[in-house]
Amino acid sequence: MSTVFVTGATGTVGAAVAAQLAARGERVIAGVRSGHAARRLPDGVDARLFEFASTPEQLRRVMGGADRLFLMRPPQIADVTRFLIPVIDAAQDLGMRQVVFLSLQGVQFNRNTPHHQVEAYLKATQAPYTMLRPNFFMQNLSSTYADDIARHGEIRVPAGRSRTAFIDARDIGAVTATVLTEPGHDRKAYTLSGEQSLSYTDVAQIMSRVLGRPITYTRPTEHEHLAQLAADGRPADYIAVQKMIYRVVRLNASAAPNRSIQRLTGTPATRFDRFVNDHRDLWQPI
Repeated sequence: MSTVFVTGATGTVGAAVAAQLAARGERVIAGVRSGHAARRLPDGVDARLFEFASTPEQLRRVMGGADRLFLMRPPQIADVTRFLIPVIDAAQDLGMRQVVFLSLQGVQFNRNTPHHQVEAYLKATQAPYTMLRPNFFMQNLSSTYADDIARHGEIRVPAGRSRTAFIDARDIGAVTATVLTEPGHDRKAYTLSGEQSLSYTDVAQIMSRVLGRPITYTRPTEHEHLAQLAADGRPADYIAVQKMIYRVVRLNASAAPNRSIQRLTGTPATRFDRFVNDHRDLWQPI
């Protein structure tokens, strides 16, 4: 029986990928760091203990039996040469027929991102890759920025007046399941965006309407935002990535919507008001 090995299966995108694959009747093995994490997996998904820092032998043993790989970079990993490239090598050693890599929108033009290094390695080694390059996740608002919204009714990101075609991670899960189970996606790269281009003022207004209370976009400067991250104890490499990301955002590089979700899955991208309504409990006042 064919099997997909999924990294990050307890995270925002990985969980959606695992659930969508299981719903299609695929055998899914999730690489998890602990038995506790395994309890958070979707129904029908098997678990194996997995660490990106494993030796090549350990990686081949844990990933053994799978013929496809969904690979994503955990946010805390900056050194992809040490921690992600060996996973790709293990997949190649095992003869996997497809590696789907969760990359980053615009990565082909930005050599400073870890994702660019991974894409370049996949191409250089002639791996059977499929690149997914999503826009900003709607789920950033229900995870990273949820506390500010719940406690203060504020969205605090240094995006200026830029616009973003946000994407629902659930849609990324559907796309990933499609490219892993249907032919025609070998050595392809897909830019994934939602179908609405929204400013953060628009986002705040939609959230205010759906949640029934005022949400404000405070529009901090880059300096204010980075200083707050440092005060919150964020590591330097995380802060550097955030600095780079929002500079790109302010150039409106993430503004263009597209219909890639519908073309690949047959279903339109999730609208932002539906996303807010589906997750409204996560922004309840604290």
